[in-house]
Amino acid sequence: MRLRRLLPLLAATIAVLALSAASAARADIVISIDKSAQQMIVTVDGDPRYVWPVSTGAFSYDTPSGQFKPFRMERDHFSREWDDAPMPHSIFFTQQGHAIHGSSHVKAIGTPASHGCVRLQPRNASILFALVKQQGMSNTRIVLTGEIPRANELVARRERDYQRSYSTDDDADVTASPPPRRQRSARGWREYEDGSRTYYYRERPYYYVRRYFGYGATVPFPFYGR
Repeated sequence: MRLRRLLPLLAATIAVLALSAASAARADIVISIDKSAQQMIVTVDGDPRYVWPVSTGAFSYDTPSGQFKPFRMERDHFSREWDDAPMPHSIFFTQQGHAIHGSSHVKAIGTPASHGCVRLQPRNASILFALVKQQGMSNTRIVLTGEIPRANELVARRERDYQRSYSTDDDADVTASPPPRRQRSARGWREYEDGSRTYYYRERPYYYVRRYFGYGATVPFPFYGR
């Protein structure tokens, strides 16, 4: 009889220990988003694991700054406010609908171009979604800092990135002028060099009229002269 009375207590104790072990095994995730740099750094237990470019809110749709906790996750979400725009792998962190999600507008990643959400490249959004789902939203914290960069700051940043892409030495002077970009001549255009200058020209077709006897119709045919 005593053993039967102790069985529920023993089962409850085992369940509590199992839950404690599971919670202890989960890692703490911090998603730091710098709006000034348009960059996200994901740390797991204090160790940086991912560094990704993002796209935060534009000037009229600034993404709120502060610390947030995610409360909802949707693998396939469509925005009701913006014409059912796809928001794959959404991680919502405000009641106003702000979320971290993937975006097909990959060319805008790295610049403030969203309506307030934090956009990621689709593959990176999938990786982050799986990580948060595995470790739990309760163990995840989202930190947003910085301000929206101005247009001249974005242009200067792109120039620095372009200069660094041609630098093979880490200690090289990135302020030096990068090598000139070679332009490919389009189909139909020809290159003509006159001393130190290079010109591109394209031959225009000359048309002559060919008559069809009996009908009186004329049809122009192109003739490319040499």
